[in-house]
Amino acid sequence: MPDTLLVRCAVCGATNRVPREKLDIGLQPVCGRCGATLSVSSKPLTVTDATFAIEVEQSPLPVLLDAWAPWCGPCRMISPVVEELASQMTGRLRVGKLNVDENPSTTARFNIRSIPTLLVFNGGREIDRIVGVQPKSEIARRVQRAIA
Repeated sequence: MPDTLLVRCAVCGATNRVPREKLDIGLQPVCGRCGATLSVSSKPLTVTDATFAIEVEQSPLPVLLDAWAPWCGPCRMISPVVEELASQMTGRLRVGKLNVDENPSTTARFNIRSIPTLLVFNGGREIDRIVGVQPKSEIARRVQRAIA
């Protein structure tokens, strides 16, 4: 269903299907289980050691995780590309950013040795890894395999 977004409720954790046409006319989606307002954002979310399990491993959607650091020049170069992909693939792909300096447990767990590193997850498992700066077309091509 390309015209439907999958959105996880921040209150109860339920996964909700949200039709794009309802968002386009300005309606605010609510959770079908608990009635809480759902946040539908096309911006990358911040992933930490504490939120990794919920945001990445339990995600109903494939996840593109950008492992970065604020002092890293190549990381700053690839950041706009990651944000564009987040916007373009809203509802089909969840995009997150993991600051490697602030989250050493997750960084060590996935043996991230150089940055930027883009990890692609599907069903909570790493299925692809892109190390270094790559063109947007290459990143999108590799992410499409996870979505398909």
